[in-house]
Amino acid sequence: MRSRQRVTELQLVQQTKGKRMKKLLKTFEDSMAAAAFAEAGEPETAREMLKENRRILLALSGEKSDVNAFRHAINLCKRINAALEILHVSDGKAGLLNTFKSELHENGVQYKYIQEDGCIKEQILNHTNKNKGPLMVVVESSEQLDINCRKAKKDLNEFWKNLNCPLVVVSDLAKAI
Repeated sequence: MRSRQRVTELQLVQQTKGKRMKKLLKTFEDSMAAAAFAEAGEPETAREMLKENRRILLALSGEKSDVNAFRHAINLCKRINAALEILHVSDGKAGLLNTFKSELHENGVQYKYIQEDGCIKEQILNHTNKNKGPLMVVVESSEQLDINCRKAKKDLNEFWKNLNCPLVVVSDLAKAI
C-alpha cells in the first residue's frame, strides 16, 4: 500500500516539474522572440510581447474613494510597463471604469475588466489563485477589504498570508492624519 502511495507521489512530483519546465521554456521563448523584434528595430512590438506577462490587479469596491487607487494603479502600469486587471466587486455598474476609460487609453494601458459580487477579499484570493502572475494587488484601503465579508474574523494578516503577491494599500493622506 505504501509503495503505491509513494509511486503516486513521485508521479505527482514529476508532473509538477514537467509543468514548471514547460512554463520556463515558454518564458524563454517569449523573451527570445521579443529580443529578436527589438534587434530588428521594433521595440514597441517587443514591449507588447513582454507586457502580456506583467499584470497588476486593481480591486475596486464601487466607492468614490476608488479614484486614488485607480490613478495609482495606472501610474504603476505605466512605470513598469504592465497591463491592468480591474476586479470590480460590487452590485453596481462599471461607472468608475467608464469615467477613466479615456485615461487608460491616453496612457496606453491595456486593461481587462472583471465584474464580481460578494466579499472583496475572497474575490481577490480566488482571482490570484486562478490567474497566477499578477505582480501586485492594489486596493484603496484596508477597510475596503471588509466590504460584504460575512466572516466574523476580518483579519488583514490572515488575508495577507493567503495572498500570493504583494498588496498595495492606497489611502488618502487627509484620512490618515
